[in-house]
Amino acid sequence: MKRPSLPELEHHQEFIGRHIGPTPQQQAEMARTLGFDSVDALIDATVPAGIRNQRPMDLPPAQTEQAVIARLKAIARKNQVLKSYIGTGYHDTFTPAVIQRNVLENPGWYTAYTPYQPEISQGRLEALLTFQQVIMDLTGMELANASMLDEGTAAAEAMTLLQRVNKKNPSSCFLVAEDCHPQTIAVVRTRAEALDIEVVVGDPEQLVGSTEAFGLLLQYPGTYGHVRDLQPLIARAHEAGTLVAVAADILSLLLLQSPGAQGADVVVGNSQRFGVPMGFGGPHAAFFATRDAYKRSTPGRIIGVSIDRHGNEALRMAMQTREQHIRREKATSNICTAQALLSIMAAFYAMYHGPGGLRRIAERVQRLTGLLAAGLETAGIRPVNAHFFDTLTLDVGGEQGAIVERALAAGMNLRIIGTEQIGIALDETTTAEDVDQLLAVVTGSAPAASCRERDDAAEGVPAALQREVDYLQHPLFSEYHSETEMLRYLRRLEDRDIALNRAMIPLGSCTMKLNATSEMLAITWPEFAGMHPFAPAEQAEGYQQLLAELEHMLKECTGYDAISLQPNAGSQGEYAGLLAIRRYHESRGDQQRDICLIPSSAHGTNPASAALAGMRVVIVECDNQGNVDLVDLEAKAGKHSSELAAIMITYPSTHGVFEETVVDVCDIVHRHGGQVYVDGANLNALVGLASPGRFGADVSHLNLHKTFCIPHGGGGPGMGPIGVGAHLQPFLPSHPVVPLPGLAPDNDVVSAAPWGSASILPISWAYIALMGAEGLTQATRVAILSANYIAHRLRDHYPVLYTGRNGTVAHECIVDIRPLKEASGISEEDIAKRLMDFGFHAPTMSFPVAGTLMIEPTESESLAELDRFCDAMITIREEIRAVQEGRLDAQDNPLRNAPHTLLDVTAEQWEHGYSREQAAFPVASLRRSKYWPPVNRVDNVYGDRNLVCSCPSIESYREPVL
Repeated sequence: MKRPSLPELEHHQEFIGRHIGPTPQQQAEMARTLGFDSVDALIDATVPAGIRNQRPMDLPPAQTEQAVIARLKAIARKNQVLKSYIGTGYHDTFTPAVIQRNVLENPGWYTAYTPYQPEISQGRLEALLTFQQVIMDLTGMELANASMLDEGTAAAEAMTLLQRVNKKNPSSCFLVAEDCHPQTIAVVRTRAEALDIEVVVGDPEQLVGSTEAFGLLLQYPGTYGHVRDLQPLIARAHEAGTLVAVAADILSLLLLQSPGAQGADVVVGNSQRFGVPMGFGGPHAAFFATRDAYKRSTPGRIIGVSIDRHGNEALRMAMQTREQHIRREKATSNICTAQALLSIMAAFYAMYHGPGGLRRIAERVQRLTGLLAAGLETAGIRPVNAHFFDTLTLDVGGEQGAIVERALAAGMNLRIIGTEQIGIALDETTTAEDVDQLLAVVTGSAPAASCRERDDAAEGVPAALQREVDYLQHPLFSEYHSETEMLRYLRRLEDRDIALNRAMIPLGSCTMKLNATSEMLAITWPEFAGMHPFAPAEQAEGYQQLLAELEHMLKECTGYDAISLQPNAGSQGEYAGLLAIRRYHESRGDQQRDICLIPSSAHGTNPASAALAGMRVVIVECDNQGNVDLVDLEAKAGKHSSELAAIMITYPSTHGVFEETVVDVCDIVHRHGGQVYVDGANLNALVGLASPGRFGADVSHLNLHKTFCIPHGGGGPGMGPIGVGAHLQPFLPSHPVVPLPGLAPDNDVVSAAPWGSASILPISWAYIALMGAEGLTQATRVAILSANYIAHRLRDHYPVLYTGRNGTVAHECIVDIRPLKEASGISEEDIAKRLMDFGFHAPTMSFPVAGTLMIEPTESESLAELDRFCDAMITIREEIRAVQEGRLDAQDNPLRNAPHTLLDVTAEQWEHGYSREQAAFPVASLRRSKYWPPVNRVDNVYGDRNLVCSCPSIESYREPVL
């Protein structure tokens, strides 16, 4: 036997084999099952030759996990993480270890999907409901959603909400206080311009009453640290017909009177200070709270309390952005991803500390700030802001440069304001010794006495604004202060959910693939997690290297010429891409180009994003095979030729097929002067085989939380960078605080941080480095293979709705339940709920076609898991047949009653016409390992009619009934 050489031994691909589920032998057998001689033959029959890549991706070969981790550590060491006193909405914090280990680093939490199927999401829903309670309590508002992307985006959403709900003032003017954070002002300006809203930035005391406006945005405390009583100003605004949004610091609300108590109509902010690392800008969970009267206009997701079919309490998403699929361009927002994982962390942080512990943290920060202010005054430096919570602004004149240099030498970053001021923001991690060092840095000499020995702290909070502990009085915030109780509570909630660590999540268009542990390691390394997004560029050399390398990787994967990493969600990527198209047309004098063509099958965020970018939506029909109707496209492109801005298509199509005419679609739109936007949701079927930037597209957003392995986190975080052609590169987003190289500083701004949720970008970098060009291509091939395998196994039991020219599908398939429903009364929802009894999350229901299930297996699922899922679906089909033939009652059957809980099958009485065994153990393998849904089917109608979005009273925690 020939012995392998050392290079052959060292050129191993263990990780590729660990990421891709089916073995090479199984892949070959799967292809033969489909009637193809090889996987190559399947790909040739499926992916149109006209779009195939002509050259391989220019990426380094696949590396081992050990090599990737070592290289990532070397990159991380190039970051210099100094003590940050920059503030501006970002502050250092301590993540409790019990939360870091058991939530942030736990795949049971970070690999779960958005809780659209509530029965198997009760743990996450309870945590998100708790987050809403925290926000409602601290802001003093009646209603809160389950988080937003960042504070800037939340403020922009507040602006559009106030315009919608202000029926008394038809003005198109929005006022913004000049002491709002600069990144917030920039995001608001970008949002407003496309919607023809005039933004006026200035002193609100001068503007209110003198400028007709539908809304006003205030910062509390102001970006320079000022703490002001907002009540008189808000009252004046209301008298003038102006509604008021307040961007508030969450930690300050533990000591300061709530904005709600002062009359605010909307309160937004960032919950990052509640245990979430700065991470060079994100991800962080922003909050959005408002009046109950505005609940129907509130963007994002709202978790509500409902009941299940036995009347037991059950949670669900009471209002959610799935409304986009109904309202489309009339949707109130394009937001789809929330920051679920981060809001969950913030909620647990509040529970772990409780109202008393949180209060002590805030009081300590405020006391240290007072000691710093007093020490500075003793040295003859009076802060600009007499009232403060944690931030001081100092006039230092010509000493600014010297002070900043001394700070850097001492390992500190201060905020540089203009040419003669500095800002200092303290936080939870600041110590008394840090305050002494700050005094030495600012004054140039060590203080006479340590602040630990002084008791002369300045009182920063005016008496009228001091707040009692009137928040977090629910028992949830008093019962989990010991680590033992917290640990067990986290485990109880985790056990109530299905995540990827339990089973396949076969959701079409959502790509729930393996998020390998080695890819996740770096997100909690302090070199990445501890950095402020506005730290000096020379301190972020490691980040800059990683970002540049990732941009190159993504350009190779997509064929585009430039990448923007700023959009922090797929919806924001769509928005940023359309804004780039808008700016491109404007630069050519084509301001009239505002028509966006969108196929009828498109994701709901597409028309919503187009409307948000100031475009008018025209729908293009699809033919009977699910393809864009070229005749209709040609007609509508011709009709609107002089006004055509863009077309938004998804490729492969949302119907799960590779459209043969995609190049023709691009050519038609280009011929009429438009640009082509390809939604990157289905890039998992393209990487390595075809590149949108090469077959005719001008821009795409790239869902890093799908194709490139950032996990869904129960509904977020996400990242939606955009790739563009060279002609659109000048119009990519920049940033007001950290202008991005090669871009005009006044370009649009779509996220609060320069590089969006930068701390999760190492995940995608690691995935691509581990896979290399060969592995990425192989992953795409197996994703297509696995989808076709499922379609083949299910074809004789459920009609497959759409296929390509050779009868194959792309990386997902749609099975049609409508004929079965007509014959048996069993719906796609019944099948989705019954799959829970088999331990599976349901496929995507009724999208893009009502009455269907869209299934996507991804490349990461093993052949055994694919078969287990197919066996479940086939067993369910036999149960439907039993209903059709009268062997099971049309109403009392395992499908209509699904899911079945442990209480159901252990109850003393069993009154169904089928056995307990069929209910709970429909296949034998479940006897070895069984997931028990914690609640029965949730009553959505009841929840809509009785909206409760706060934690239930303690009396409601009673024994469930049958």
